[in-house]
Amino acid sequence: MKPNILLVGNLINEEGQIVKNGYLWIQKDKIHHVGSANPFSPDVEVTRYDLPEDSIILPGMIDIHIHGAAGADFMDGTQEALETIAKHLPAEGTTSFLATTMTEETSVIHKALNTAANFIKQSQSPAAEMLGIHLEGPFISPKRAGAQPTSFIQEPDVHLFKKFQKSAQDQIKLVTLAPEMDGGLDLTKYLSSQDVIASIGHSDSSFVEVNDGIEAGISHVTHLFNGMRGMHHRDPGVAGAALLQQELMVEMIADGVHASPEMIRLAYHSTGAERTVLITDSMRAKGLGEGSYTLGGQQVTVTGNEARLIDGTLAGSILPMNRAVKNMMDYTQCSWSDIVKMTSENAAKELQIFERKGSLSVGKDADITVLTEESDVLMTFCRGELVYHRKGERV
Repeated sequence: MKPNILLVGNLINEEGQIVKNGYLWIQKDKIHHVGSANPFSPDVEVTRYDLPEDSIILPGMIDIHIHGAAGADFMDGTQEALETIAKHLPAEGTTSFLATTMTEETSVIHKALNTAANFIKQSQSPAAEMLGIHLEGPFISPKRAGAQPTSFIQEPDVHLFKKFQKSAQDQIKLVTLAPEMDGGLDLTKYLSSQDVIASIGHSDSSFVEVNDGIEAGISHVTHLFNGMRGMHHRDPGVAGAALLQQELMVEMIADGVHASPEMIRLAYHSTGAERTVLITDSMRAKGLGEGSYTLGGQQVTVTGNEARLIDGTLAGSILPMNRAVKNMMDYTQCSWSDIVKMTSENAAKELQIFERKGSLSVGKDADITVLTEESDVLMTFCRGELVYHRKGERV
């Protein structure tokens, strides 16, 4: 039987308030107490962690758009690659995620989907939890392909998606598509009917076409400003619609590369924490430093904090989630409560798993991240297991 674990320090409660010197009790894999009072009498055996004054306890972060890390990519289609990524992510405070695909040959996509589905059902090791799959492509616009290989792009097709979902054993939870493409609205309507999140991305939609997509069921925007028609004073495009239309949840890559700090701040004024989901969109180079890597069979060069194809196109990121938190706070002066919404609560609600993730609430999974005020990760618990503890840290 797992011992009782008690975290003592500043924490964000389920109402989004900071509780100073609070107590969080973990029993097995669930949260059993959150508050200002110690739930234990002195004679009860408990593993206690007294956290530094400059730290804060948050619900574990959820990354719904990530391709890879630590040398591995979901499109590798191997259990080893998935294990590598899942074990790496707690070091940046991420406790669960959606495995995100690339536009590739259909057979390669099928293999990646099936491998990921099997991993979800079989994986029991202490690591970040794969919650499902984000299908990014192949149903996108060649005009806004970005780093997605154009040779494998296909028109949106309900029949083909059903085949993908069968390979994925119904684990596809979010699909990025271009609704303006032939078949785009039909696929959007089908996704909505199946409770799969339909996200507009890699799209050349006009503002009017975005609204048509919203009517059909689009509720999400993939990596704001990237891979989409930008704002123009005579057509707000996809980017403008993302800021204006309250029906849309909006992904942001807060690395200062995919969008400047000023543009992130401008967007945040429209979306607020309530409509923003922080993502990394990271690829296999994350955590490995500068050098040459691959993404979707294409050569990627990492220099500094940028990953680019040979032609200079941005090819995902190498952004850790805790760095996205630090950047977002610097860019927008948002609060820790806002960060909880953007890194955990909003994603959990979209994925319809808020009953077990997304806040520090009694009865929920003990997915917990402890950050310093500078967003360095001190500790990460995944379903009650301490899976990351910063070396040299005394707690």
